[in-house]
Amino acid sequence: MPEIRNYTLNFGPQHPAAHGVLRLVLEMDGEVIERADPHVGLLHRATEKLAESKPYNQSIGYMDRLDYVSMMCNEHGYVLAMEKLLGISIPERAQYIRVMFDEVTRILNHLLWIGAHALDVGAMTMFLYAFREREDLMDCYEAVSGTRMHATYYRPGGVARDLPTTMPKYQASKWHSEREVGKLNENRQGSLLDFLEDFTNRFPGYVDEYETLLTDNRIWKQRTVDIAVVSPQRAKALGFTGPMLRGSGVAWDLRKKQPYEVYARMDFDIPIGSNGDCYDRYLVRIEEMRQSNRIIKQCIDWLRENDGPVLLENHKITPPKREEMKMDMESMIHHFKLFTEGFCLPEGEAYAAIEHPKGEFGCYLISDGANKPYRLKIRPPGFVHMSAMDEMVRGHMLADVVAVIGTMDVVFGEVDR
Repeated sequence: MPEIRNYTLNFGPQHPAAHGVLRLVLEMDGEVIERADPHVGLLHRATEKLAESKPYNQSIGYMDRLDYVSMMCNEHGYVLAMEKLLGISIPERAQYIRVMFDEVTRILNHLLWIGAHALDVGAMTMFLYAFREREDLMDCYEAVSGTRMHATYYRPGGVARDLPTTMPKYQASKWHSEREVGKLNENRQGSLLDFLEDFTNRFPGYVDEYETLLTDNRIWKQRTVDIAVVSPQRAKALGFTGPMLRGSGVAWDLRKKQPYEVYARMDFDIPIGSNGDCYDRYLVRIEEMRQSNRIIKQCIDWLRENDGPVLLENHKITPPKREEMKMDMESMIHHFKLFTEGFCLPEGEAYAAIEHPKGEFGCYLISDGANKPYRLKIRPPGFVHMSAMDEMVRGHMLADVVAVIGTMDVVFGEVDR
């Protein structure tokens, strides 16, 4: 029998399961991991440094690109830090819209996670199912912001515009007949809220389908149960947040413990695990999708009944309405100054954190009174989780590394800012 040799293996950066540009240097004894050294630095976006050279309102678009599957949630952390320094509170309707889109984003994130995680482990159907549902939610993004991914929809003082009263519709073409298009447009006859309500009615059934495919699947359980177990004490010591922490049995959720916007009015539960393994983290995220669906329904009901502004009328911070800008000289000056110079934040510092789909996403902002940050420090959840990679995979097999990367739900834009 040939002798098993120790050797070093490069996992990534060009690897199907590396989720971006992750490079892991694995020291192995046969197929067992003895040490894992994650190398970050292959995707440096310099987001924090770039923000120092731009007016505050021009850096919102950079936030979308940090974790490019949780776009509006990143913007939320950044604009909350600005609003904290400005000492402003935004209109109630804007708060509900933000909460609704935070939860839409959470579902979008978890759908990509479950699709990619299952695909890495060998279940291809899941990926196709998840992307079917993502398509509808991407259409909601596009309806409010004009773009499917990098929305730049949240603004200091509220959101860029109110919810549209119509949804974009499919048109007949040489690929789709009138009859097919009519079927595709059935749930697009009303407003964005009608379309989203239709989605929330259908979505629990889709989640049941995911669970039918995976939850009691023998192969799925063999690949995730008792893999990368993290105790509650260790999860807290490592700085875990979000599903990584809740999967270990710690009921910590900023939406409940430090409510922001209108989360204190929402009725939802915090799912927690009991073993702290990959399987528990999977169950936590599956249940989070159901809870997000509940929150979206509550927001839709409130938004239907209550009209109002979605952006502050303070034109030192928010742009005037377009018709005002065309007709009134002072409004045009406000518009011009805001989009060239931006606005100045009072001297001081602020930290604002939100319950991002992956954990605690925080922005620490230092202002010296100018129109751009003196310093911006982003606290991404993925970077902290990545630092636990060595501890989580040690003693496991090479194939388990893939399951661990999947359970972390890591995106490298935020890891290597």
